[in-house]
Amino acid sequence: MNFLPEKIEQYSINHSQEEPLILKELTKETWQKIINPRMLSGAFQGRVLSMISKLIQPKNILEIGTYTGYSAICIAEGLAADANIDTIDKNEELVDLQNKYFEKSGYRSKITQHVGLALEIIPTLDKKFDLVFIDADKSNYSNYFHLVIDKMNKGGVILSDNVLWSGKVVENLDPKDQDTKALLEYNTLLNSDNRVETILLPIRDGLTISRVC
Repeated sequence: MNFLPEKIEQYSINHSQEEPLILKELTKETWQKIINPRMLSGAFQGRVLSMISKLIQPKNILEIGTYTGYSAICIAEGLAADANIDTIDKNEELVDLQNKYFEKSGYRSKITQHVGLALEIIPTLDKKFDLVFIDADKSNYSNYFHLVIDKMNKGGVILSDNVLWSGKVVENLDPKDQDTKALLEYNTLLNSDNRVETILLPIRDGLTISRVC
């Protein structure tokens, strides 16, 4: 879901860096072959991720939720020379497609894929991160935050996707809607935890930027 008027959003896209060809190809193949292609970050948000990564120039990145690899390639564009991305996804059926485009992107050697549950994998990663992108199951967003916050370098950035959840965060909460409930709790956590300073941007389905103090 997009929250800006269509004409304003299109104007913004038209006056931003164009999506690289490889990502256009990945988008097309995802829509042709993969279930729930709307899970892709999308061209405009992808350029936002790329710009943030380039500004930070992170040495170590953690991505929670690889999907078909679109966002990993975007944030890889800002990696420092000796840097690495650890990206986690539970769906092993997507690994071949991810690899195909990681190879084509030129970032293959900088990306380490982990297949399994992020809650189990994150504690095994013995490193400090400069950038974390959370874009996985919404019910565990707060759990992911608590797992990564002590693994962040000072000044590091945590990006959280889908935090507006198609506008459901400002509607009456359905008691059965566990994802929206979890996101409401997560958004409150980010805005109240004194270890981070946070701004929520109404980009696409909502993107939060949290800087570690």
